[in-house]
Amino acid sequence: PVLNPVHAVLPGRRNNPPDREAGIRPLAVYGPIHYQALPELFMDFIASLTGRSPSTTGAGSEGALTKGPFNALPPVIDLNAALLSYLLSGYEGFSTAAGYIGPKYRVDHDISLLVPEVWSRMFLDERKPEWLISKGYLEAVEDFEHEGRLVRASRLGYRITESFVQRFFGRVFNDPATVFTPEMLRPELQGLEDYIDGVNNIVETQERVARQYFEDGTIDLAIPPLRALLHLMAEGHWEGKAVSDPAVRVLFDRELVLKSDWYRARLEAKLAIKKDCLSMHVASLESFLEKKNYASEAERMQVSERLETTREKLRVLEEDPEAYLFSIRGTLGAQPGL
Repeated sequence: PVLNPVHAVLPGRRNNPPDREAGIRPLAVYGPIHYQALPELFMDFIASLTGRSPSTTGAGSEGALTKGPFNALPPVIDLNAALLSYLLSGYEGFSTAAGYIGPKYRVDHDISLLVPEVWSRMFLDERKPEWLISKGYLEAVEDFEHEGRLVRASRLGYRITESFVQRFFGRVFNDPATVFTPEMLRPELQGLEDYIDGVNNIVETQERVARQYFEDGTIDLAIPPLRALLHLMAEGHWEGKAVSDPAVRVLFDRELVLKSDWYRARLEAKLAIKKDCLSMHVASLESFLEKKNYASEAERMQVSERLETTREKLRVLEEDPEAYLFSIRGTLGAQPGL
């Protein structure tokens, strides 16, 4: 078979201009394409802040897993697994704008539909955020002060520049600069007050959502990188350090995570689950073999052979647990204590 791997997943984000009569704040601070490193990206995901959609009546944070009771676990358990999956897989957090770019430019889903055409015309090396940043195709969105208050615009990560538009959108359009104007690439040019309120909307929502994990005590169940993010969202710092501090960024280093005690604890939790599962299988098969009226069925289903195979798997697991732990290194493991 011909394998066609998925090299990129670019989620879209719903943006909206302000509707002051309806009490809806602006959320149109993103350019056509943004890149966020994992700390900034996952703060967005935790808050799940969405702009107003023509098909819905509201806007705001949908929270973690509030669409329905997917399971009976606290949301932090799923956030642990989600963050760890992004971290271990080296996910690169590009996103596209939907609805509006700034308060003036309505784009609906046009950008989301266009970006696959652009991304498919980029070589794999050209999609690497480090390369794009080094060549000036992505620019950092910086914090700034306005009327004596800090605007945490760096939460938006990086955005595409005119150079990106010319080089990469130029592979689709003859004159891409007429499609993506400076006001679209830098939405603050459409109105600084709306831009600031939009950034504050994001930061304040992240703070409100994060505080819920402190109030219900489930922050104690968070893996260290997630715990740091929740502190940063709720308090603006973690152990006195800003999100840009190297001590924070290193928490998201894949190799250091693989060597950490907390990650090994997740693998050991998975090992314990595997042992319990095999032990239950052995007991179930033994119980079935003891039922004389099922002897012919047990022979047909080769239950004795299955029992020996399962016992052997359990024996290997008990005699050499390190081999199993090594075999699942790089996976999610399991939440200790569940």
